[in-house]
Amino acid sequence: MKPFSWSYSKIKNFSTCPLKHAEVDLRKHYTDSSEQLDWGNAVHKAMANACTGKAPLPATMAPYQKWVDRVLAGPGVLLVEQKYALTKNFQPTTYFGPDVWYRGIGDVVRIDGSVALGLDWKTGKVSHDSKQLMLMAQCIMAFNPAVKVVRTEFVWLKEGCCTPDKFYRKTIANEWLSLLPRVKELETAAVSNIYPPKQSALCFAHCPVATCVYHGKRMS
Repeated sequence: MKPFSWSYSKIKNFSTCPLKHAEVDLRKHYTDSSEQLDWGNAVHKAMANACTGKAPLPATMAPYQKWVDRVLAGPGVLLVEQKYALTKNFQPTTYFGPDVWYRGIGDVVRIDGSVALGLDWKTGKVSHDSKQLMLMAQCIMAFNPAVKVVRTEFVWLKEGCCTPDKFYRKTIANEWLSLLPRVKELETAAVSNIYPPKQSALCFAHCPVATCVYHGKRMS
């Protein structure tokens, strides 16, 4: 069995439905695609190209140019679609290294001495999740020992707004107290290979796992 590793998307998917996580993320029996997901992927690619000067934003994404301009005007070293990986001891490692425990990607990262900025593009409804931003901050700090504080933001492109969080090296360990039990649940399921279905409102029309007993059913 491969050593256990995780990402925040896996944690979220497992919390929504362990079976769907196993069938889509791990076993690849189904593809979780939708018009919204396809649009989100296209936006992330276009924003990365625009921020690195590879290509301008397409006309359909013209309203997002203000965020690209903001990124390009910022101070420090710019990193786009930056891949990060941590060991179980929160040390930096290679993305596919044998000791990798956590993997994450920073859509936009700027390092400026002891401070840093991390941005995560979002194309859905506004729904702030500080733990996802904390993980970006943890990675930035692990790979940049001089960084003492990381300002992070979800940028809600459709709404034209952002929701920020700030994390400090001296206190970020406290942020893990509520997250590590969730990681442990995911690891326990991986070891036992037990992923029970979990019914929700998504089962009726938003889940590709046709073999599930709840597939296509409304919640009673």
